[in-house]
Order: sequence, then structure tokens, then C-alpha cells
Amino acid sequence: MTVGIVGLGLIGGSMAKAYKQNGTDTVLAAEIDIPTLEYARLIGAIDGTLTEDALGTCDLLLIALYPEAAIAYLTKIAPIVKKDAVVIDLCGTKRTVCEAGFALAKEHGFTFVGGHPMAGRQYSGFKYADANLFRGAPMVIVPPTRDDIFLLDRVKRVLAPAQFGRFSVTTADKHDEVIAFTSQLAHVVSNAYVKSPTAQIHSGFSAGSYKDLTRVARLNEDMWSMLFVENKEYLASELDTLIGELQKYRDAIASGDTDTVRELLRDGRIRKQEIDGK
Repeated sequence: MTVGIVGLGLIGGSMAKAYKQNGTDTVLAAEIDIPTLEYARLIGAIDGTLTEDALGTCDLLLIALYPEAAIAYLTKIAPIVKKDAVVIDLCGTKRTVCEAGFALAKEHGFTFVGGHPMAGRQYSGFKYADANLFRGAPMVIVPPTRDDIFLLDRVKRVLAPAQFGRFSVTTADKHDEVIAFTSQLAHVVSNAYVKSPTAQIHSGFSAGSYKDLTRVARLNEDMWSMLFVENKEYLASELDTLIGELQKYRDAIASGDTDTVRELLRDGRIRKQEIDGK
């Protein structure tokens, strides 16, 4: 199998390393930062550059760019993608990318599937790419139709070298709705939390809770700001819900209402147990 990877950041770079480590015949990559591209080739993470001529040989094309850039790239190269190739984007939001991808695939005859690997780190760039980043992790798939079992089986097979733990199949709209809560809201909260003046003097007073809550505060603001705004309806709704809940805690604590604080904490504990199924 010949695999083309567009973008060698954390996600694309980890894909390249995973596919090479797990026996893929040829891994080619496109990356605007030439030193990164050359370094990836030097250490054996890729076999060469994904040129326009080479695009026609790829059985699988993974696009690991920001949504707008992914759409622009796919629009440009769609006419030369091999007709029996599978193209999967790895963007953090799905509606705009999938709308464009499905239309281009229908027009030019290849297969497009939206994808979102649910794995990452607080650091970005090829420097932090890891062949085992996706091992055991969930992978969200947005196919053009959800009842094509042959397509889903094919997607699982071409993604096998990444070693995902399980696959979830959904629509682009449902993906963006859920990801606003499970990922985007967590990044906003973490990033806002460390803006407390007390954060400057926390050393020696913090343990696991602080580390857990602040891990993703150290984010790539260029990427996340784009994803937040692209998903503004769902993310704003989640923020409204959180602000409303926080106001309840704040009011009860400020008024010294121990009973209400206890009830709020009890409700949260029970909700967590219900969500986790235990």
C-alpha cells in the first residue's frame, strides 16, 4: 500500500511514523516546512515527498491540515487522485470539510471519509510525533453513508497500521456537537483556569488535580482558535451551560449555603458515576 500524508504536525507525523513502523510499503508526505519534511525522510518516518505526480499512486491519502487548508488542498488535487483511493481528513471539526470532501469525491470518483483520531498531546509539531500515539485510541469516522458495511470495513483495513482501539461512526453534525463538549470545552476551561493570578504562586501547593485540569492549557492557539470559531454554535452552547452551572456553585458558596453546595456536589458525583456506568 502506498500512503500519502499531507501535513507533518503532531497528528500527520504520528501517522507517518505509525505506518512506516507497521510495515506500510511506501509512505510519502507533503509539508510546507521543508526542514521538517527532510528530517522526516532522514529518520525514516517517510520514504519521500508527495508530489503531484506521486498523488496518482496513493491508495490512501491522509490530510492532516486545518479545515480551511484541507478543503483548499483537496479541491486542488481532486482531479488527480486515484479513482480507487480512499481519502480521509483528520481535522478536529467535520461539517465544512465533509461537505466539501463528499462533493469532490462524487465529482471525481474517489472515496472520501471524514476522520478524527481521538488522541493528542499538549505539544504540537513533528518533534512530538509518536508512532504509538493512536494505539488503543478511539477513531471517529464520518462516511458519506452510514450503512455501507463494505466501505467501513475498507476504512478499518487501511487505518489498521495506526492501531486504533475502536471506531465510532457518526454524522458530521453529531461529531461537531459532541466534540464541543468532550474536547473543545475542556481546552477553553483549562486555558482560562490558568489565568488566575494565583497560578503564579501555585508551586508547592499543587498536585494531581491541578495537573489534570491544566494539561491542555498549553495549546496551539492558531489551530484551536480556528476550530473553536468554526464550531461556534455548539461550543457557545456548551459554554453557556457551564457558566450557568458555575454560577450556582458560586452563589451557594458566597452565601455560605452548605446544604446547597453539598447538593450540587452530590449531583455532580452521581452524574459522573452514571456517565461512567459505575
